[in-house]
Amino acid sequence: MDAGAAGAGTAVDDLPMTAAISRWKFAVSRQYQHLLDKATPHVLHRWIACLVVVFIYVVRVYFVQGFYIVSYGLGIYILNLLIGFLSPQIDPEIQEISDGPSLPTRGSDEFRPFVRRLPEFKFWYSITKAFCIAFVMTFFNVFDVPVFWPILLFYWVVLFSVTMRRQISHMIKYRYVPFTFGKQRYDGKRTTEESSSLPPRD
Repeated sequence: MDAGAAGAGTAVDDLPMTAAISRWKFAVSRQYQHLLDKATPHVLHRWIACLVVVFIYVVRVYFVQGFYIVSYGLGIYILNLLIGFLSPQIDPEIQEISDGPSLPTRGSDEFRPFVRRLPEFKFWYSITKAFCIAFVMTFFNVFDVPVFWPILLFYWVVLFSVTMRRQISHMIKYRYVPFTFGKQRYDGKRTTEESSSLPPRD
């Protein structure tokens, strides 16, 4: 009887501690998300911070003279993210196979905005997080697998060249550019000319 009462008391004591941990985790995640939301419009500052993280990681690997397999895995992951960043959300090749070639039915069909498969913010966030995780991994010797790093570097360069050539060929074939420079502005001149060319109403 006493053992049962003691066990029940322990379970009751664990409940407030579990609730407190859950509340703390929720508060931390909410604060973290709030910081991410505030950083979203500051594109230049975000990428400068990312470059600082990359520099710290490179310096760490240079002085340690190891963890090349971690760097190789990091390079493959970044290449995968880059392909998603440069690719449209809806692959025109798959759409062409499923729907077949079709002519534009209205003038606006030719001016579709480019929507990335991987948005810029997620691209930045994934790269920064990957470098932070790789940096932490350099403090554990279990990840320092002895490899001949020039072979890994050569293989990654070849993989990068083949992947980028395929991506550029895809961009040329389906005529899309994944980068926009500045804001697009609409010229009112064309609208005025089109309206003046219309026949007058009765």
